[in-house]
Amino acid sequence: MQDRRPTIEDVARVAGVSRATASRVINNGRGTSDEAQTRVHQAVDRLGYRPNPAARMLALGRTDVIDLVVLGYEADLAQLGANPYFSRVVAGALSALAGTDTHLRVRIVAENAVHRSIDEIARATTQGAILVNVPPPLATRFHDRCERVVSLGATADRVPAVEARNAHGAQVAVTYLHDLGRRRIAAVHGPAGNTCAASRRAGHLHAIHAAGLPDITGDGQFRREAGYRATARLIATRPDIDAVFAASDLMAAGAIQALTAAGRRIPDDVSVVGFDDSVIATAVNPPMTTVRLPVEQMAAAATRTLLDGGAAAHWRLVFPVDLVVRASTAGVTGPHVSRSTDA
Repeated sequence: MQDRRPTIEDVARVAGVSRATASRVINNGRGTSDEAQTRVHQAVDRLGYRPNPAARMLALGRTDVIDLVVLGYEADLAQLGANPYFSRVVAGALSALAGTDTHLRVRIVAENAVHRSIDEIARATTQGAILVNVPPPLATRFHDRCERVVSLGATADRVPAVEARNAHGAQVAVTYLHDLGRRRIAAVHGPAGNTCAASRRAGHLHAIHAAGLPDITGDGQFRREAGYRATARLIATRPDIDAVFAASDLMAAGAIQALTAAGRRIPDDVSVVGFDDSVIATAVNPPMTTVRLPVEQMAAAATRTLLDGGAAAHWRLVFPVDLVVRASTAGVTGPHVSRSTDA
């Protein structure tokens, strides 16, 4: 046994008890005699046995898990994989779980069975849940059944949440375009039921009203093809647009494709600003000016909050965002320039 890690079977053999008895003693279960407990503990000390945390949790009938609950995408998991936002959320959560015995479990909630799924996840969660894309009524329903929950993004008032300054970031982005001399700034907004998209829409409207600009708007989903279609429609109805603010980098990438297909030069004819500062922002041509959303840090903060026992109702943790200027607006060719959006 010197050449391998001792197992619970080794402990049982040395103690002269069954494997089940050894497991009950090690996991502080009931139904074992004092003599059996003494022999098992002596065998553990003699062999240097250390329980496997995952196996121990299984023996106890439970596993410490944080559920990452994502609404939608069940019909097209490829879209989920293509959206860098979700990989950043997972990376942030895993960074906070490093060195712990808690696991991350991704739960994709089907919209055609959303209430049943929300209830089942809320009942089964152990360490708690992080909600992504879950609208306020469903977030409230989850919180009613499991208080150990944090929404990643604004949601119902009493549901704990980690948020970013979405409205302020959009306002700064549009104001920056106005400062560049753009006067026909179109916006491609995200889905109506998404609270982050709603906040970015509000920031855009505040900025154009303050500048006395027209509201030139297209709507879509946080997807590249939606940004392409919305921008193509805007070009057809308003061929004079000289800037596009898109509510996500994926949508902005689609906007760049639509503008390029229509023969518009970026940024000479039309400036483009996205939102997220994902890997897409530096992969498109030209590199994209965007509002940096600290997704990894936000997901890590939500995860640590659950590891620490959760948060009280109405709790909020708000992260600042930054405008990162690249060549899609100002012809920047060197390292990007960050402009803080803090008030």
